Amino acid sequence: MLKPMLSKLTEITTQSRWVALGLGAITLYLIGALLLGIHWSQPPQQATVEEIQATYAPKDVPNAVGTATVGALLFVTDTLLTKPGGYLSNDITPPGLWLDNMPNWEFGVLVQSRDLARALRKDLSRSQSQSTEDVDLVIAEPALNYDSTKWFPSAESSYRKSIESASNYQRRLATPGERAQFYARADNLRNYLADVETRLGSLSQRLSASVGQMRINTDLAGDSSAEQSTEGASEQRIQTPWLEIDDVFFEARGTAWALLHYLRAIEQDFQSVLDNKNARVSLRQVIRELEATQQTVWSPMILNGSGFGIFANHSLVMASYISRAHTAISDLRALLEQG
Repeated sequence: MLKPMLSKLTEITTQSRWVALGLGAITLYLIGALLLGIHWSQPPQQATVEEIQATYAPKDVPNAVGTATVGALLFVTDTLLTKPGGYLSNDITPPGLWLDNMPNWEFGVLVQSRDLARALRKDLSRSQSQSTEDVDLVIAEPALNYDSTKWFPSAESSYRKSIESASNYQRRLATPGERAQFYARADNLRNYLADVETRLGSLSQRLSASVGQMRINTDLAGDSSAEQSTEGASEQRIQTPWLEIDDVFFEARGTAWALLHYLRAIEQDFQSVLDNKNARVSLRQVIRELEATQQTVWSPMILNGSGFGIFANHSLVMASYISRAHTAISDLRALLEQG
């Protein structure tokens, strides 16, 4: 009688031990995934134009016109793929699957990279509207517009293809006889900055909507004969959904991070144009405002206090910097338009 009971107790003890080991392994995995997720959620360090040029510029003629801007595009896109954790927006396994701050940061960076790639293909590499497109940029620009959440075929493979083609274009810029050009003209820069201005204006509105506000419809203001497809309300309440507030915040952080590298490179490639228009200080003011968006967030979460409440509202602070950068870009474009 005693022997079967001891055998049963031993069996139960063995099962309990396996259950405990299993629970311990799951707990260690979750803790490890949490710590790894925190590490992966840290944005990568910024790089100076000189540091980027040392790594990405052609060695023979590293300061050829356009190499700094294209080098910045190569650095930013490559960083998307090689930062801690790699590219997370299309992850289907933990901890990448659980993260949302970094994927939104990546999307902000990606949108700015797509805009610059389009500007290179459409304006910066062409002397006039009827000139032919660059053969490498014809590949690089659409490859960068591949679905950012696609797992198979992976977004990473398409973005690497874009990096390779943009790198070929940059190499050809520094090689005489390769028929690759970068035209650092005021009208080209003004066209690119128009896209940046539009992006920042939209982000500023989305960030400001974190607390909700009544907005008067000004869609047709300034043109008495203007029409729109469907009639809109004269006033409407705009508010970012609560679960999307941090998404917009980190998208804005990624946008500003990418723009910082692009505008610093543009300052080098367009230095003659900027000096001729006395606009270099205006560009530096834009950069200064964007630099403020990269300050450390000390709170463990993005707070959404009311405008004058006792708690901070990180979105409104970010909106302030983005809005001031937007205004500075508008002033810069006006300077570039003057003869």
